[in-house]
Amino acid sequence: MTTDLRTSRIVVTGGAGFLGRAVLERLRARGATDIVVPRRTEYDLTHEADVARLYKDARPDVVLHLAAEVGGIGANQANPGRYFFANMAMALHLVEQARISGLRKFVQVGTICAYPKHTPVPFREEELWNGYPEETNAPYGVAKKAAMVMLDGYRRQYGLKSAYLLPVNLYGPWDNFDMNTSHVIPALIRKCVEAQEAGRPFIECWGTGSASREFLFVDDAAEGVVRAAEAMDDPVPINLGTCMEITIKDLVHLIARLVGFTGEIRWDTTKPDGQPRRCLDTTRAANLLGWRAQVGFEDGLRRTIDWYRANRGHRADYDPSKSGGG
Repeated sequence: MTTDLRTSRIVVTGGAGFLGRAVLERLRARGATDIVVPRRTEYDLTHEADVARLYKDARPDVVLHLAAEVGGIGANQANPGRYFFANMAMALHLVEQARISGLRKFVQVGTICAYPKHTPVPFREEELWNGYPEETNAPYGVAKKAAMVMLDGYRRQYGLKSAYLLPVNLYGPWDNFDMNTSHVIPALIRKCVEAQEAGRPFIECWGTGSASREFLFVDDAAEGVVRAAEAMDDPVPINLGTCMEITIKDLVHLIARLVGFTGEIRWDTTKPDGQPRRCLDTTRAANLLGWRAQVGFEDGLRRTIDWYRANRGHRADYDPSKSGGG
């Protein structure tokens, strides 16, 4: 281990959000006690002056940068400029101020959207530059990938230690269930639960259902983030996933079965499918971090469905991207 988190002052951007909550639990389990979670009302991380003030106020040894502005296909189509600017600006300012302040370690959580549209399956980190990302989320993906390039340059020129992670689509309790900005699993859970309880005869889903995806339970992703903070000094891209691929059509049927929705599933083929396939090779994570996903997919889905049913009365429109400090 190159970094002892128990003795480090740690800033977690996005620490009040979906992944952030799970990361904070892992940090505390490691014995870390000096943790700062900046909030957007205090520090707008897209503004250089706010980021400089954060470093001055918090005096961190380690920064875990989880904050992002992100959403599903529809949100990406509606906000390509904002998503590029916000995610690029946050990384730009946070990394530069890390250099200025002499930060010990910077961990950047990237995105699977950085991969080329037609990446051979399973995705290997060596394929990151062999094409352009899928068009509907390219601005977000390119901004996140640019952060990796910046960290690599800062490591080589200034000696800034860092890590860079590429998690697949996350899901789990405290996910974003807002119908306008959520990703596919929380959107489908909410849609199926509401249809089942209202006795609706059908639900409608985007695309053809033929695209495939891979999903990672949020607690497993959090463990990967913390291990990278402990073990990595160089921003070598590292995939975090389960190596399990499922089509959207099969995913819808699985969630419907777990929820108890027995109505018809209709497909709006005028809507895009997004990237054709996603499935990761996680050999590098196993070799460099000793990390493998632990939570089975059906078990994770059941836990997420149970959480949503227990909390939807006051959290149905919860959007962690708006509460996590960036």
